[in-house]
Amino acid sequence: QVQLVESGGGLVQPGGSLRLSCAASGIGFTIHVMGWHRQAPGKERELVAAVTTGNSPDYADSVKGRFTISRDYAKNTVYLEMNSLNVEDTAVYYCNVRGDTETGRYASWGQGTQVTVSS
Repeated sequence: QVQLVESGGGLVQPGGSLRLSCAASGIGFTIHVMGWHRQAPGKERELVAAVTTGNSPDYADSVKGRFTISRDYAKNTVYLEMNSLNVEDTAVYYCNVRGDTETGRYASWGQGTQVTVSS
């Protein structure tokens, strides 16, 4: 079983920045994709950004140019640097990791971290 631990959410004013991190741990697993999704009240969960091993990152149009996803392969950790935050970015942010274990494919979700953008 692959476990994820998220950190870095909080309250920030419009125009501010936050950095989220998500560390994956377990035994005998490989990672293919690490990414971030978010869910705002009354809305469906949506992909924010993801990075597939060996490929360039993908971003939702709404965050392009403001958010940067990066991955530390040695630490099995993914980061989301969020700049120029606005109130529409307020949501619970979830880390998502997909890959393989000895028993087959897996998809794990983090516990979620609240990001609130408000003046």
